[in-house]
Amino acid sequence: MTSVRRDLPLMLALTFSTGVIDAVGYLGFDRVFSGNMTGNVVLLGMGIAGAEGLPVVRPALALAGFLLGAVLGGRILGKTPKNVWAPRTTLLLLLVAAGLLGSAVLAGIPGSPTHAILGSSTTTLLAVAMGMQAAAARRLAVADVTTVVVTSTIVGLAADSRLAGGKGEAWGRRLLAIVLIVLGALVGALTLSVSFWLGIALTVAITLTVAILGHRSRDARGAA
Repeated sequence: MTSVRRDLPLMLALTFSTGVIDAVGYLGFDRVFSGNMTGNVVLLGMGIAGAEGLPVVRPALALAGFLLGAVLGGRILGKTPKNVWAPRTTLLLLLVAAGLLGSAVLAGIPGSPTHAILGSSTTTLLAVAMGMQAAAARRLAVADVTTVVVTSTIVGLAADSRLAGGKGEAWGRRLLAIVLIVLGALVGALTLSVSFWLGIALTVAITLTVAILGHRSRDARGAA
């Protein structure tokens, strides 16, 4: 089994967790996307234009946080080759889990979503974690699974389909990525009825599990 096929389910799990994070951020913390920067940039632009009820500060901070996370991820991964789960990959995902845990703690403070500093700190820290996650996924280079956005995946699914005259290649992973981010958003929205921190805590568990399984899989590849 190739490394890409080994890593595919792990990246799909992180795609699910991104859906959870974005649902919590958008619905619970004043319409902020911490993972999907395309949506976040659009919201930011409309907010700057003065669209009624749309925030500016939190989306701007989330964008900056995501960029910072991606930069940190790139620095941590260094020159590790693509398609390879390196020890630094595990380290980076453990840092992602730590950032998510910190966000969950902030989200659990009473009044956090509406508090200017606590709410902004929560969504910004989430964005930093998502930026690092995206950097890890980019280096692992599992086709059609970036973990943070599915727009290109949807395009690939449609444009390469038999209906469009293509061969329908990789339709399974593409469809799974789309479905999982939707399911993640559904779960994230449902957790808000219990607490603001629950959905984020769920992503901590998912990220830690992915880091552990990926590291063990790496060890197994080395032993093979």
